[in-house]
Amino acid sequence: MADESELKERISELEHELAVKEAELHRYRLELSKANGALEKMIHQISQELKLAQTLQKLLSPTELPNVQGFEFSTKFLPGTRSGGDYFDIFEHEDKLKFGILISSASGYSLSSLLLSVIIKISSQMEARKGLEPHKVVALLAKEVVPAIQNEDKASLFYGVVDRRSYEMQYCSVGTIDGFLQVYGQDSLVELLPTGPSLGKDYNTEPQSHAIQLNPRDRVILATEGLKTAQNSLGVSWGGHGLAEAISRTPKQGVHELRNEILFANEKYTGKTDPVRDQTLIITEVKDRVIKLAKN
Repeated sequence: MADESELKERISELEHELAVKEAELHRYRLELSKANGALEKMIHQISQELKLAQTLQKLLSPTELPNVQGFEFSTKFLPGTRSGGDYFDIFEHEDKLKFGILISSASGYSLSSLLLSVIIKISSQMEARKGLEPHKVVALLAKEVVPAIQNEDKASLFYGVVDRRSYEMQYCSVGTIDGFLQVYGQDSLVELLPTGPSLGKDYNTEPQSHAIQLNPRDRVILATEGLKTAQNSLGVSWGGHGLAEAISRTPKQGVHELRNEILFANEKYTGKTDPVRDQTLIITEVKDRVIKLAKN
């Protein structure tokens, strides 16, 4: 009888422990449900903010490019679904025989907004349009932007100035903007290497300008990091070689066809119609007919 009594007591203890555990489990489920609700609300809010940032960024990107005699442009901006911070502009200087090409990419929207606000500030002061050398414009941007950069955020920037008297382009490139010069009649591409590192909180480099000569039917292709970092299903990035191969495959096509070929090749590689990160592509081609007139 003693054994039976002890057994009943043990069963009762186990039933009590089980009831306590079930109550704890119920409480945990309620807390988890609340946490999931808060997380879903946060995700929705971030998603809405991301969509708003994408919309504002798209509105700020130029919809009409200047009609620069002797040059043809083809551009495309694709907003990222998860991250972004691209911006570009093509504009004439006060000296009508010069024009500027600006393309930038930041690691996130907050840094992109900061960079864009500084670009607008400098543009409103007409610094870039007074013919200031590219590296001096980048130095002005860095002076304003770098002290406010947080964490590990990075920004890349390419600023080029083309003088239509000499058809020389001076440029300053900091960071990871991909740049190529496609010389007409040549199979190989000339890579426009960066002249300095990305803008980050530890940036302390004096930017430098480089110069290239442009001839009839030459092209300058510029692309932000979103293209080369795009990954396929195995997690392998497209890389700069993917961009170079896409350019080389269509050397005789027009600028718009070349732009479409590059974007199609990237989409085919990744299998995604919408990029994860912002993608911006600018193609500039020299037209020989106007160059001949300009030389006369």
